Amino acid sequence: MVFMIAGLSKKEIEIISWLEFYEKYFFSINEINHFFRNKTQQYNSIKNLMKKKRIIKLNKTKYYLVPIKAKNGTWVERSFIIADEIFNGENYFIGGYAAANYWRATDQIPMQIDIYTTKRQGKKTVLNSRFVFHRTTEKNIKENSCIKKMENHSFRILKKKEAEKWMKLRE
Repeated sequence: MVFMIAGLSKKEIEIISWLEFYEKYFFSINEINHFFRNKTQQYNSIKNLMKKKRIIKLNKTKYYLVPIKAKNGTWVERSFIIADEIFNGENYFIGGYAAANYWRATDQIPMQIDIYTTKRQGKKTVLNSRFVFHRTTEKNIKENSCIKKMENHSFRILKKKEAEKWMKLRE
């Protein structure tokens, strides 16, 4: 007996099941290459899973799997973990109100996650979290950020003293 979920093909269920079994919620295409005969099949499967909102593209090579237990494809993941995965853990730090709230310098709940990076600028929404990218230098990243952990996943965030200074400028 073949188990089918409405709207997903046998191949898509196979891919999602494999990723969930090995708990690979953040994955690259190289990790699932063995499911495809050629690049066209790979491209079409990834495109269809994105269209069905079962995976979300984070950057050029990394995707996020929305678990099967998510109803109607809606799911929430920690914004700090998503930010770290977007940048593969390098050349960024989380700042702004998100950092100030993390360090308890403000009680205001951030409406967006400000990410300072050397690579990009602009805005992106992933899993109902709004990310705003700001340009900065590598020197600024090294001097003003520290590494913290959340749910066994590390991320870079503005240092506590710097976040408190940033908040005082906003008052």
